[in-house]
Amino acid sequence: MAKKKFDTNPLDPDFPKEVAFEPQPQQTQTLPQNGGETKKFEEPATTEEQTRKFDEANFNAYQSPFNGQQVPANYQPPNFFANDNRNRKVAKIGLPENVLTALPYVPFHIGLIAGIIELFIVPKSEAKVRFHAAQGVAVQLAVIIISWILHSIGNVTGMEFGNFIFWLASTVMLSIFAIKSFQGKPIHIEAVDDLTNWLEDKIKPSE
Repeated sequence: MAKKKFDTNPLDPDFPKEVAFEPQPQQTQTLPQNGGETKKFEEPATTEEQTRKFDEANFNAYQSPFNGQQVPANYQPPNFFANDNRNRKVAKIGLPENVLTALPYVPFHIGLIAGIIELFIVPKSEAKVRFHAAQGVAVQLAVIIISWILHSIGNVTGMEFGNFIFWLASTVMLSIFAIKSFQGKPIHIEAVDDLTNWLEDKIKPSE
């Protein structure tokens, strides 16, 4: 009985011989060294369109000066102060917003009084004005406390020069804050954050 293709027994001692691969002998073919024809690539189609060229007017329209960034020649930066509310009148007071935000930083204790009045009058809805009022009052109080300490030290040591230098520096600093606030520029004095938040929360406007 002839064996089928898969009718084998792996335990049969003749099994490796039956399944062994016997390569068929092939005759080596020698290719000719010369006379082979080189196959050429097909020529490009004659209907291919030529590269489009810009005329001088179109080329100049796409040109822009290079200043380190790819910015179009006619680019206009946004004006962040075009639609600001610096001159808007604040309710219950009738003064412009930029005036009320600058007053608390005015030196010579003027800002201290103005800031306290604003905290008692300006409603909670005017968050920006109330923040600058509280921050201005906090800075004014810090300046007064430090000046008092330096003055006390000067009385003991007989040297008032340090107190004068601090008074001059604080006056310049408060003036700069007032100008920047009037111009609508942000001012954040981190050293008086806690006092600012406390003043703004504890001093409530009258209804």
